[in-house]
Amino acid sequence: MRTMLLLVRAGFRRHSTYRLALLAGLTTNSVFGVIRASIVLAAIGSAGSAIGGYSAPMAVAFVWWGQALLGTVNLWGFQEVKERVRSGDIAVDFLRPLDPQLVYLAGDIGRAGINFVARGLPALLIGAVLFDLAWPPSPGAWLVGAASVGLAVVVAFAGNFIVSLLSFWLIEVRGIQLVWMILSGLFCGLYLPVPWFPGWLRTIADWSPWPAMLQHPLDILSGRLVGADLGLVVANQVVWAVLLLALGQVVLRAGRRRLEVQGG
Repeated sequence: MRTMLLLVRAGFRRHSTYRLALLAGLTTNSVFGVIRASIVLAAIGSAGSAIGGYSAPMAVAFVWWGQALLGTVNLWGFQEVKERVRSGDIAVDFLRPLDPQLVYLAGDIGRAGINFVARGLPALLIGAVLFDLAWPPSPGAWLVGAASVGLAVVVAFAGNFIVSLLSFWLIEVRGIQLVWMILSGLFCGLYLPVPWFPGWLRTIADWSPWPAMLQHPLDILSGRLVGADLGLVVANQVVWAVLLLALGQVVLRAGRRRLEVQGG
């Protein structure tokens, strides 16, 4: 556990060195937050009532929490694992005493932490100043929301890790990463809340891991979900985290056997 905490800290410190990138991300998230919030308010105003269970304050909270978590939850993938597989440096990871998946997960948790502190919270404060946001209705809902954010980070990492490991078998995985990124943005609730989807499209989303990456924590933190629904969405996230991490282990071990056969 101490080693994992040190790796989380190292990931936090590593990404904290990119201060201008954090500032640029904060600026971009805030500008798009204003634009998106204005659009959803116009949509709800035109409807004359709540849409898909979102009142105007809930919809605006959904937007600004989404902007706050955009840098925290890695929806876009990462390059390090893919490049280490292609270069053969992943063999060094296999020689280390810790499981590579856990090592990269710890580093990603550290990355998520600095992005939330330096990029997410300031954007959320800007949104709270400019708009009327709904908030979780109780301290318990805040705690569940925090746990849901942590699970979202894990689920997003686990999915991206599997995609990166496909480099063991493919020369180039950028096309697959692009498809994953597009599907993630669509079905995780980044562009529109999943409850706003047509019924058939919402069914596809509900049976996929992507809502566990963003939609679920946003519904909790915007106050849309209360009571027993909180437990259901967190349980969904736990299931997807376990399944994707387990699948990542399977793919990692298969890739390790392939690497050893090639003389890596």
